[in-house]
Amino acid sequence: MDFDAFEDDLEVLELIEVGIPRQIYLRADHFHDLPDLQFFQRFRLTKETVLYLLAQIEHHLELPNDRNAAVAPINQLLTTLRLFSTGGHLSSVADYMGMHLSTVSRIVKKVSEAIARLYPQIIKMPRTRMELRRTQNKFFEISRCPRVIGAIDGTHIKIESPGGEHAEVFRNRKDYFSINVQAMCNAEMKFINVVARWPGSTHDATIFNNSNIRRDFEQRIYPNCIILGHSGYPVRRYFLTPMLNPQTQGEQLYNEAHIRTRNVIERTFGVWKRRFPILAYGCRLKQDTVLAVIIACAVLHNIARERGEEDPPLPAEINQHELQQLIEAGNIPEVPAAINGRERRGAGHEFRRSYITNFFNRQH
Repeated sequence: MDFDAFEDDLEVLELIEVGIPRQIYLRADHFHDLPDLQFFQRFRLTKETVLYLLAQIEHHLELPNDRNAAVAPINQLLTTLRLFSTGGHLSSVADYMGMHLSTVSRIVKKVSEAIARLYPQIIKMPRTRMELRRTQNKFFEISRCPRVIGAIDGTHIKIESPGGEHAEVFRNRKDYFSINVQAMCNAEMKFINVVARWPGSTHDATIFNNSNIRRDFEQRIYPNCIILGHSGYPVRRYFLTPMLNPQTQGEQLYNEAHIRTRNVIERTFGVWKRRFPILAYGCRLKQDTVLAVIIACAVLHNIARERGEEDPPLPAEINQHELQQLIEAGNIPEVPAAINGRERRGAGHEFRRSYITNFFNRQH
């Protein structure tokens, strides 16, 4: 008698009667097991800030019971933070956290959306007269540009091709698929406005023209306030760009001050993407989840800045030089808003000239 074949038959009968046994994952307690610095490196936030954040979103993550080895809210949060700290591979996060791939996918979507809901409390424009004055003073301290309350720019977050007949609108001028994210920050490198929904082929000026920020400034909700942007944006009475062909010393001083002051948004993008490398390496997720991840990372950036967190050391698997190249690849210069090298004339142009006359011709 073939005992091996007999035992195989018994195993088949057992599977038929009992079913395929469930795979049980052993989950490490990373929050308590990892030393503080190692935890900071792997999850990009300190343990204190993770607990602070958990208190804000836990009610969105709790499950009705502990059946089927339910994942605790703290582990859901750490799973999502781990993905944000890597090159965006769900499978490596699943292995590290001791979960099935599909479980990680559901958790990332749920937690990202929960964090993104904090946007109105965490990412907001200055409103009161005192907040506006404080914001303007902080910008003035950089390079003596008066009345500025925000520096604005776009940055590209790489995505996989969304497929379908409209996929090519997501292909940017550097020939990869992306979301063009418009962000405005203050002098303390905190986001005060983020728009994350436009495909990569969209010009920065188009995003601004269709934004709530433009509507608010057009309606004079922020009187006597100015935004600084690059030359790809058209000049307006509240939106100043560099002079393309500075002729006078005052214009040169204005350009130098403008560039140094506006640079804060570029530095903010760099800090943001180094804290959360998924933004530089790209999001290999469904499009609606990608948008939630972008906003969630912006919220987390502001929380980290508000709580005075240092920039975390890069995870061991992230190459610093490669990451920096990817960050730079996300900054795609726009074509200046000019015709044949000459800037378009209008009320914004005249306002900029008077701004230079009043504040920069006096400096020499």
